[in-house]
Amino acid sequence: MAQLVDFLNSLVWSKALVYFCLLAGIYFSIRMRFFQVRYIKDMWKLLFGGQSSEKGVSSFQAFAMAVAGRVGTGNIAGVATAIAMGGPGAVFWMWVTAFLGAGSAFVEAVLAQIYKEEHEGEYRGGPSYYIEKGLGLKWYAVIFSVATIVATGLLLPGVQANSIAASINNAFGVAPAITGVGLVLLLGLIIFGGVKRIARAAEFIVPFMALGYILVAIIIIAVNIEKLPGVLALIFESAFGLKQAFAGILGYAIFWGVKRSVYSNEAGQGTAPHAAAAAEVSHPAKQGLVQAFSVYVDTLFVCSATAFMILITGKYNVYNPKGGFIVENLPGMDIGPGYTQRAVETLFPSFGAAFVAIALFFFAFTTLMAYYYYAESNIAYLTRKGSSRLFINVLRVALLASTFYGTIRTATFAWGLGDLGVGIMAWLNLIAILLLQKPALKAFEDWKEQRAKGIDPVFDPIKLGIKNADLWVQKFGKKQVAGE
Repeated sequence: MAQLVDFLNSLVWSKALVYFCLLAGIYFSIRMRFFQVRYIKDMWKLLFGGQSSEKGVSSFQAFAMAVAGRVGTGNIAGVATAIAMGGPGAVFWMWVTAFLGAGSAFVEAVLAQIYKEEHEGEYRGGPSYYIEKGLGLKWYAVIFSVATIVATGLLLPGVQANSIAASINNAFGVAPAITGVGLVLLLGLIIFGGVKRIARAAEFIVPFMALGYILVAIIIIAVNIEKLPGVLALIFESAFGLKQAFAGILGYAIFWGVKRSVYSNEAGQGTAPHAAAAAEVSHPAKQGLVQAFSVYVDTLFVCSATAFMILITGKYNVYNPKGGFIVENLPGMDIGPGYTQRAVETLFPSFGAAFVAIALFFFAFTTLMAYYYYAESNIAYLTRKGSSRLFINVLRVALLASTFYGTIRTATFAWGLGDLGVGIMAWLNLIAILLLQKPALKAFEDWKEQRAKGIDPVFDPIKLGIKNADLWVQKFGKKQVAGE
C-alpha cells in the first residue's frame, strides 16, 4: 500500500503541479494588479463586517472556518518537513507560494459566493457548484465532489491525527491508540452538531490558538534576536542555491516549499471555497478578500513562526537526496512535530514539548472539523435533490475511523495519503478556476467601482451578465432570463 501511495504521489505531485500552482498565482496576481498588496486594509476591515443569518455565517466565522482548515499540522510538522527535505530555502518558496496563492484563493472564494445555493436551510457552495453552474460541466463537478469526499473524508484526516498522536506521545508518553480514542470522541461531539456548531467552535478556537502560538515564537525570536539576520540570510541564500551547503538541493527547496505551502494554506486547492460560500455578505468580492487574508495568516504568520523557531534555535536536520544528511543537528529525530518541540524546549525546557503538543492539537483538531465540513458540503451537492442525512452519517463514521487509523500509522504513510488528496484536488480546481475566471474578475471590478463611489458594494449578477447566480438574483426580486 505504501509503495502504491508513493507511486501515485509521483504522478500527481510532479514538477508540473508545482509550476502550475506558481503560474496560476502569478497570472491572477497580475490580472488583478497585485490586489493582495493594494487592498490589505480592506481585507482587515471586511474581516469583521457582516452578520450571520439563519442561512449563513458571518464573514469572520467563514474566515475562522477557512483558517481552521488552513492552519493545521502543516504549520508545525509540515514546515519541519519542508526544511528537512528542501533545506532552509524551502521557507522562502513557501512565502512566495502564499503571496501568489492569495490570487487563487480570491478567485475560488468569489466563484463560491457567486454560485452558492441554499440547501436544507443553509448556504452551500464550492468548486462542484461553480464547475456545474459556471462551466456547465456536470460530470466534472461530480468528479471533483467524489475526489473531495475521498480526500477530506478519508485521506487527509490521518495526517492531522498522526501528528497529534506523535506530539502527545513525545510530550506526555501517551500511546497513540489512546490518543486516537479520545480524539474520535471529541471530534464526534462536534461534527454531529452540524455546520453552525463547527462555525461557533472555529470562531472561538482559531484566534486563541494562533495568537498564543505566534506569541511564543516572538519570545523565542526575541531571546535569540542576534541570530535573526543570519537566519534570514540563510533562508534567502538557500532559496537561490547561493549557500554552498544547500546549492545541490535548489530544486528540492522549490518543490518542497511549494508543496508544503499548498498543503498548509490550501490556496487554489478547492477546500476553502466551501467555507467561503457559507458567508452572509452583500458582495462576493468581500469574502474573496477575506479568504485571501486567511492565506497570509496561515503561511506568512503561523508557518513563519514555526520556521523561525526551528532555524533560529538550530533544531533541524536536512536530508541529502543521495543519502545521509547535509545537516544533522538532531540525530535520530524523524521529521514531524519533534523539530518544533525541541526548538521551544530551548527556552521553555519544562513545558516546551507540552505546549507544542497542545498547540498542535488545537491546530489539527480544527482542521479535522473543517475537513468534515468540506466533505459534507460535497455530499450535499451530490444529494441536493433528495435527503443527504444517511450519506452524511456514513461520512461521519468513515471520517472518525480514518482519524483513529491515522493515529496508529507511520508518519510517512499518513503524509503520503494526505499529499495524494491535496494534489488531486489542486489539479481539478486550478483548471476549473482558470477556465471560469471571467465572472470572478467581473465581480472584482464591480466591487472596485462601487467602492470608488463611496457606497457599500452590492452584487447584482444580472447587471454584470453573469448567469446561473440564482440565489443572488432572488435577493433582487428579479428573474434572470437567458441573454439578460
